[in-house]
Formats: sequence, structure tokens, C-alpha cells
Amino acid sequence: MPWKELSALDNRTRMINEWLSKEFTIVELSGRHEVSRKTIYKWLERYENQGIEGLEEQSRAPRNHTNATPEELVNAILDMKVRKMNWGPKKILSRLRLDQPAVKWPADSTGNEILKRYGFVKTRKYRQHTPPYTSPFLGCDAPNVTWSADYKGQFRMGNGSLCYPLTISDNYSRYLLDCQGLTRPKFEQTKPRFEWAFRNFGLPQAIRTDNGVPFASTGLGGLSRLSVWFIQLGIRPERILSGCPEQNGRHERMHRTLKQETVSPPKRNMREQQRAFNQFRNEYNHERPHEALEQTPPVSAYRSSPRSFPRKPPRIEYDSDVTLRFVHNRGEIKWKGTKVYLTEALVGQYVALTQTDNQLWKVKYSFYPIGFLDEVTMRMKRY
Repeated sequence: MPWKELSALDNRTRMINEWLSKEFTIVELSGRHEVSRKTIYKWLERYENQGIEGLEEQSRAPRNHTNATPEELVNAILDMKVRKMNWGPKKILSRLRLDQPAVKWPADSTGNEILKRYGFVKTRKYRQHTPPYTSPFLGCDAPNVTWSADYKGQFRMGNGSLCYPLTISDNYSRYLLDCQGLTRPKFEQTKPRFEWAFRNFGLPQAIRTDNGVPFASTGLGGLSRLSVWFIQLGIRPERILSGCPEQNGRHERMHRTLKQETVSPPKRNMREQQRAFNQFRNEYNHERPHEALEQTPPVSAYRSSPRSFPRKPPRIEYDSDVTLRFVHNRGEIKWKGTKVYLTEALVGQYVALTQTDNQLWKVKYSFYPIGFLDEVTMRMKRY
């Protein structure tokens, strides 16, 4: 297995375990891990001398820095920063070069490091991103194979209130199943609209959305309360790549028409705005010819799904050869005496674990894979 699939420390630990098992020779380990025999001998020696800690990366930085910035230049940079707190390193060093052209000032990047070292640069907080959806999308060769859903960009109505239009359409027929103006893009307002659509049109095989709330989250598997509910109903939640709206192109094209005909300009209040959405939906489905449908309206190509909406989501069944774990109220499971955090979206549910090798266990919820449990670190890895 190549080193790049897991962290360097994980790979080295695995290699040491395989060597200690006496099931592999150095040559076999070299081919198995795609590293040279010399590298393997190096890590074996470090392990024998230092244990697991010896497998971690060691700094190659020199003990003495011969090219360190002189202290008087550092002080001059800091003094200028104190006087010009709104200036960044580029402006500070540019001013210093103009004032003292004979001095060999450090590069702008070095100036930035100096300011950072002395607390004049705030480190940006890491923003978590929704993990990418990696499974292939289902096709659009029949009605109700794939629906698309999205919140068309919010806008202010005449009374100053915000309107968030939720749209749901069938990708094969382009039939606009729902277009509802809501006051917030929250789970509590979104779920009832999907319940309405499921009762009236049945269940699709998949629902394709972007990575925003309430469709997805930054947690494991990108799961949200809404997508977990979809899975319970046997619906596959699909997510387009961030910044790639063309992956939901049919739905996005409908949005442009929706905006032109219902929001230019916005109506006075939600009641009038919803009346405009209803009129548009009726005309779009029953009157407006669609070029992709040979100039016939979407109603000519759409039929309801044979999968009816159940009164209660069916119980999720797993194969007998998997290991089950219950997700407790903090989003954690217990594994060999250790609490492992998954996601709070799955609280109260069971997940299945299947061993893939000596170290990794594949974790899935129903049919949906959510990640791998690493028994060495006792942490989840994204799928």
C-alpha cells in the first residue's frame, strides 16, 4: 500500500507491525509499501532505539541559523509596526527601504514571520469544510431516479423580510415538484416541505443538493439531520462538489427562469411572493415547452414514484457479519473501551463496522459509507 494513503506515522507503524509478525521479509515489505529497503532499515533502527516516538518526523532545521535577521533590523520593523498598526509587512518594509536605502532589509515574507513571532499577526481560524461526496451520481434516465433540491438565493421582499425559496425538481422530466418561500433555511422548515413532496409524488432513489445547510454539514460523511432522514427512507443523499453548480445544471437553469419571472422585482410580502411561485410552478410544469423534452412541458414526461412515503421510516437492517455500535448522545460510539466520536447527526442510531485490514474498520450507516475507524489512533478518518 503506498505511503500517501495514510499518514506517514500510520504507515510506518503498520510496517513495523508487519515486520514484527515475521510474516514478511524486507524485500516483501519494500514492495508492499513502495519504499526502498534502505528506508525500511532506517525506520527499523529508529524503532529499536526510540520506540514509536522514533517513527515520527524529525526536524532537519540547522541548530544555528547563520542567516537570521539582525536584532537591530527586527527592532526597527517592530517599532514601525507599533507606530503604524494598520500597516502590513509589505508597507512597513517598503517604508523602511525608502527611509534607509543603504540597509539590507529582509524580504517581505521574513518581515511577516517576524511580526507573527511577536504577536502582531493574528492567525486565521481554520474554517471547516464539508467533506466531498465521492460516490458516482445516479443517472437521470427515468422519473424519480434523481431529484434535485436547493435554496435559491435569499432576497428581501417589499416589506423588508427575507425570503428563502426552497425548490425541488425531478431531473429526468424537469418537473418542478415544489417551490416554497420560507423564512429560514433550517431543518425544521425544510423537512415538512419534503414530507409534502413525498406524500404527493412518492420517494426518489436519490436527492442531489449542494453542501449547504440543512442538506449537509462539516461532520463525518457530510451528514446532517436531513440527510440522515433521507437515508432512513432509503433515499441516497448526493452532493455536488463545492463551487461546481454545473453538476446540478438542470436545476440551476430552472432557477434562472424562476428569478426572471417571480423575483424581478420581489413582491410585497410572503403571501404575494408565494402566489407568484405557485403561478410559475403551474405554468412551468403544464404550459411552458422545454427544449430537452422536444418542446413539450415537463408534465408530459413525469409520473409519480411507485415508492410511497411510509408513515414511519422503516427499521434499518444490517447483514449478520458486521459489528454494530450504538451512537450515544454526544455522537460517540464505544470501541474496545474507548469513546470514538462520529457525528451528532447519528445520535440514537446504529452504525455497522466491517474490518478492512489489521488496522482499519469501514463504518457505514445503512447503505451509506461515512468513514474508517483507525484502531491505532482510535480516531475516524474520512471516507
